[in-house]
Amino acid sequence: GVINVPAIVVALAVTALLMIGTKESANFNAALVAIKVTALTMFIVLTLPAIKGEHFAPFAPNGWFGPSGSSGMGIVGAAASIFFAYVGFDAVSTAAEETKNPQRNVPIGLIGSLAICTVFYLLVAAGAIGAIGAQPTAIGVQPGTAEFAHQCAALAAAGNEPLVCSNEALAHVLRSINYTWAGDMIGLAANLALPSVILMMMFGQTRIFFVMARDGLLPEKLASVHPKWKTPHVVTIVTGVFVAIAAALLPVGQLADISNSGTLFAFFMVAVAVMILRVRDPGRHRPFRTPLVWVTAPVAAGG
Repeated sequence: GVINVPAIVVALAVTALLMIGTKESANFNAALVAIKVTALTMFIVLTLPAIKGEHFAPFAPNGWFGPSGSSGMGIVGAAASIFFAYVGFDAVSTAAEETKNPQRNVPIGLIGSLAICTVFYLLVAAGAIGAIGAQPTAIGVQPGTAEFAHQCAALAAAGNEPLVCSNEALAHVLRSINYTWAGDMIGLAANLALPSVILMMMFGQTRIFFVMARDGLLPEKLASVHPKWKTPHVVTIVTGVFVAIAAALLPVGQLADISNSGTLFAFFMVAVAVMILRVRDPGRHRPFRTPLVWVTAPVAAGG
């Protein structure tokens, strides 16, 4: 269809929850995260015993830059896209004003969540590829293109649908190794837990806009705080409406590309800003220090 109605409903429901209160949003998000972690742990437990070493050969079938003469994605292209998976971690820092003892708890939240999620990413990827194998070399084209859809349809018709063609990758893996019930549960858990990602992204964005409005970089009205809920309700409503419109009209792949671009630019600007502050305000109190800033920050900005 032209308009994605469920996306509008979810975006507006998350907006309403964020308006009601930070504590309520955090409790709701914690419940959804528990569902996700449980589902991923089940996936890892069921797939790791089914791993076969031969499924990892060749280890990088598309090479560093993709097959020659093809639009397929190699390691470099995938490395640029993976920022989408890490887009939520900087949202932790936007909650500093609403966190108890932020000097201690925000760094723990950032580094701890990053470490835990990276371990999950590695184990899930190893389980998925090791259990059923990687994509066949026939799929050497960019996902989302007409050629990709045609090749996937042909393989599915032949009863050989690869992982890269599946619309529900983890459920597909479990069903392929005869855990149909677990695949159904993974699919259900994914649908239940997806709003947690939207919640955290919108929470972080509203707090960024709120501070910008308070500093005079956006209209002052956006910095209004609700007298009862103690949340920035005006900027939350505005952000929610724009998110609902974008989710309703744009394809998810295009939204992911936009998100990746914004995240890369934000990471670049943060790295540059840290170096500028070290020169302009060297005496600033820094509860959390960046080690080897003149090495770390340029590498982060260049990467």
